[in-house]
Formats: sequence, structure tokens, C-alpha cells
Amino acid sequence: MKKLKTIIPFVLSAALLLAVSGCGEAPKVAKSECKAVVAHVKTVLGKFAPSEQEMLSQCKAASDEARGCVMAAAKPMKLSQCDFG
Repeated sequence: MKKLKTIIPFVLSAALLLAVSGCGEAPKVAKSECKAVVAHVKTVLGKFAPSEQEMLSQCKAASDEARGCVMAAAKPMKLSQCDFG
């Protein structure tokens, strides 16, 4: 029983580390690919997508990592997890 109490925190810590590190797996996307990023967002969000001009502006201001996150997102909830700040 004592051994189990020692192992549980280790397993939980490892699981948390894997979950957090899994967020950074999207490949970086250059600013020059913003038209493709905007097209992808339109596909994911459909009629709920912001204006193209607004999305282009946000895309150009975002980091390569944030653009990569958007391109890797296949659902609206995943898009909301991308860091544009």
C-alpha cells in the first residue's frame, strides 16, 4: 500500500506533463501562409467565422506557433485554445 501511495503522484505528474506538452506539437506556419490559415478557419467555423479582413489582420499579428495551432485545429473548440496573445 505504501508503494502505491508513492507511485500515484508520479503517474499523475507524468500524465499532466504529457497533456501540457501535447499542445505544442503543431508545426509552425509562416505569415506568408495567412490566406491558407484564413481559408481553414472559414472551413472550421463556417458561417460563424469573422470577416476575412479581420482574420487576415489577426493572422499577420499572430506568432508562427499560433498560426500552426489554428491549422492543426479541426473543431471550433480547438481553435479557441490557440494562443494569439
